Amino acid sequence: MARIRVCLAGATGWAGSELSRGILEASDLELVAAISRSHAGQVLGEAIAVKGLTAPVFGTVEEALKTRPDVFVEYTRPDVARHHVISALRGGAHVVIGTSGLSNETYQEINQVALEVKRGVLAVGNFALTVVLLQKFAEMAARYIPHWEIIDYAHSDKKDAPSGTARELANRLSAVRESQLDIPLDEIDGSKESRGVRLVGSQVHSVRLPGYVISLDILFGMPDQKLILRHESGSSAKPYVNGALLAIREVDKLVGLHRGLDSVMEF
Repeated sequence: MARIRVCLAGATGWAGSELSRGILEASDLELVAAISRSHAGQVLGEAIAVKGLTAPVFGTVEEALKTRPDVFVEYTRPDVARHHVISALRGGAHVVIGTSGLSNETYQEINQVALEVKRGVLAVGNFALTVVLLQKFAEMAARYIPHWEIIDYAHSDKKDAPSGTARELANRLSAVRESQLDIPLDEIDGSKESRGVRLVGSQVHSVRLPGYVISLDILFGMPDQKLILRHESGSSAKPYVNGALLAIREVDKLVGLHRGLDSVMEF
């Protein structure tokens, strides 16, 4: 059986380098190309000090796509992700998006292109299993509890706010209902910014401080009771590898844009 040919954009980054190792160890996957402007012209194994990774590193998506990957994995930055994803789709590849911070408008454009070329796109703000479960539990809770708020924590130099994980959670909850505000934002005495941003029907607060890695709380409140769901990341990217490998293996079964790893999971 032929192995799935993978091109990984952002292969030398924190999450991308760990995923590169995971692909190397997978017998059904083959990493045929990597994208990293700072390491262009090198062999990936040399760039990240992993023996056996022989994929060439390219500086642009156009060069990398000449290797004709089956699946393109986007793990870079929001400002370049749109170009990478649309180029990969038009180049004939299915796409897995691990980059966070993309807007709903960008996702709509990606979906249109994916439908045109009949390719699948799986956009996952966070590949960790604990995040997938938090999203599912939060959707269940929102059906019964109308009041909630999301708190998104990360290190001080994380530019995107809210995080992709928080955006995805808010997007999912919007399909259930909008959170209830007993005092509308335009009736607040004081600064309404203190209540966070209203994002597709949820109040979202982003904390950016040294000492934090990445974590997320969603707080549900009812009279005399509350429910707190929390995801906490460690300092490594290992928790994201298995979810990303699953996405790579399953994305060719999709057409158009699908958001969330649970799109290809059984519950």
